[in-house]
Amino acid sequence: MKKKVPKFKNDKEAEKFLDQDLTDYINLKNFTSVNFEMLPKDKQVNLRFSEQLLSAVRQKADEEGISYQKYIRKAVEESLASQ
Repeated sequence: MKKKVPKFKNDKEAEKFLDQDLTDYINLKNFTSVNFEMLPKDKQVNLRFSEQLLSAVRQKADEEGISYQKYIRKAVEESLASQ
């Protein structure tokens, strides 16, 4: 059984906790994939959306915890990768 991460009162306690073997605290079900954006974003694109579409995009982006611009870029990248 995996151990629960304790609550810390300050940064010192957190630092001390991280100095140990954390294997017993890791739950692979909590992991999510992360994509790192390495290339510079040096080109700009202007798009016009209906208010309803932009609202839906912003809501989905909020659910994923990212900006709506990043959400749109991610959707385009995923669309191209699936071809």
